[in-house]
Amino acid sequence: MRPRYNDLTAKGGSTTIPLPFHNLLMATIINIETSTEVCSVALTSNMEVLDHHENYDGQTHATLLSAYVRSALDYARSRDIAIDTVAVSIGPGSYTGLRIGLSEAKGLAFGLNVPLITVDTLMLIAVQAMFAPGMDPDDTPLLVPMMDARHGEVYMAAYDMALNTVSEPHAVRLAADSLDSLSNDGRLLVIAGSGASVAQDVLTADINALYLPDIKPAAVDMMALSEKAWREKQFADTAYCTPRYLKDYHAIKPRNRVLEQALNNRLEGGNLQRQQQL
Repeated sequence: MRPRYNDLTAKGGSTTIPLPFHNLLMATIINIETSTEVCSVALTSNMEVLDHHENYDGQTHATLLSAYVRSALDYARSRDIAIDTVAVSIGPGSYTGLRIGLSEAKGLAFGLNVPLITVDTLMLIAVQAMFAPGMDPDDTPLLVPMMDARHGEVYMAAYDMALNTVSEPHAVRLAADSLDSLSNDGRLLVIAGSGASVAQDVLTADINALYLPDIKPAAVDMMALSEKAWREKQFADTAYCTPRYLKDYHAIKPRNRVLEQALNNRLEGGNLQRQQQL
């Protein structure tokens, strides 16, 4: 009987996988990406996209994600293809989107009895930036993925072209000199993702930068990272892994305008009555 992944002893969020998961060269992976307004799923195998679905309309994750996953499963089953692992974009990003994506990925991994891979969303954007128009690898640029974190903040990191980490993922409120330490040698900074437009408005004009604000993380672009994680047996603890938020969630209560107006009217009435008494 094939042992369940979560029955294995995990150390530091990863584990040594026994013989049932030994097929490291030609993994078939269901990739899930829900960190932004884009909802996407891609079935990949041996660095080829077999089936994929994307929606850019926003706020559709809860209604579309399960259908996209079912499509990938139907494709695999109709061709007698076994799923080796499930990969999910783990953040940072939209709090709700990340929770929906990780919940779907966990349930799928448990149901299929396969390990779970988590892909850093900022590193995913960096991979996308590598192949963007205008990129010249001979320039040895620094990849600086950025995501708009609202309220003047961005999520960002920095990687070289070998994806070695130069600056760890973090949330920051951008200032004009925020990237000076990365650009002090004059190296080109490739600033990619939704935070690039924020950076372009804030950073000093003399910085050597290429801005790519239209890059959005998508499941089809996860396969290079998920395949690498599979080969290196970098599997997450399916039961206990959580989204990588990078900053605390602050809920904003919706305003009840009818009640608010009623309270204002009551206060105004009380003030008027007191003025008349005076």
